[in-house]
Amino acid sequence: MENGTINVMTAGFSLAGFDLTPEGVYLTVVIGIIIYLFSVFCNLSLLVLIATDKHLHEPMYLFLFNLSVNDLIGISAVIPRAIMDLVSIRRKITFPFCLIQAFCVHMYGGAALLILAVMAFDRYIAICHPLRYHTIISGNTVTKLIVFVWVFDFVLISTLFALLLRFPFCRTVLSNFYCENSTLLLATCAEDTSVNNIYGLLITGFLHAIGIFSVVFTYGRILSTCLRSKESESKTKALYTCATHLLAFLIYEFSSLIIILAYRFPQTPLNLRRFMGMSFVIFPPVLNPVIYGIKTKEIKNSLRRALKNTVCHF
Repeated sequence: MENGTINVMTAGFSLAGFDLTPEGVYLTVVIGIIIYLFSVFCNLSLLVLIATDKHLHEPMYLFLFNLSVNDLIGISAVIPRAIMDLVSIRRKITFPFCLIQAFCVHMYGGAALLILAVMAFDRYIAICHPLRYHTIISGNTVTKLIVFVWVFDFVLISTLFALLLRFPFCRTVLSNFYCENSTLLLATCAEDTSVNNIYGLLITGFLHAIGIFSVVFTYGRILSTCLRSKESESKTKALYTCATHLLAFLIYEFSSLIIILAYRFPQTPLNLRRFMGMSFVIFPPVLNPVIYGIKTKEIKNSLRRALKNTVCHF
């Protein structure tokens, strides 16, 4: 060890925990397991339906497929580890696993906004330019958009962590119960982290701006088109389809807002603040497949067909 630096590759990190009674730990673990298994089951079911049902091989559902994959990445990066730490005396995490967890959390956050922005664009073309929809949103376009989302997100987050890993680490105790960039940055020996802070704020603001702008612009145009339309049935169908996507977007933004509030009000009880800190990896992955499963007619029909085939098979 030189100049107070620590070899975190061997020492790892100690994570903060919840201040709970033994009964509280048991209840939290049970609830955590139920939430995680429910989310995994719903998202995997949605993935299987979209992959196996040719009726769902449309751009909208291919984007939804990627949203479900992303939701699984987000919730799986945090919840299983948090459950293990609740029942563990030593809340230690190795440096490589901590880095992977943090990378997955930030990838999840960025990809969610980009995918939701692409889905908003898809709905805009489908409703405002229906005759040109399959020309504009072709199979080739869908592939390019999906590849762009993941590659662009990967580049942004890789740069974030490249900036972080410039610094040696002086602390092995993290103030959060899961690894993420800002917590790891506080554990470094760096005296000046302004570049990291500015870059982090820029990509956060940029990604949220993309999401908000895409929703405001596309939904403004969609609403204008619906108001001009004389077919009430088409209006209803268009708005019903958009409501599902809008709800998914609002859930993500609301979950992100909860995290901001959790850190801006330190007088909030510690356990509540830490729960609020993991809201954005709980609510979207749990609620998105439920919302799309309940609100989307094609997915409900696909589920009925799958259940019918299963019953007939037995």
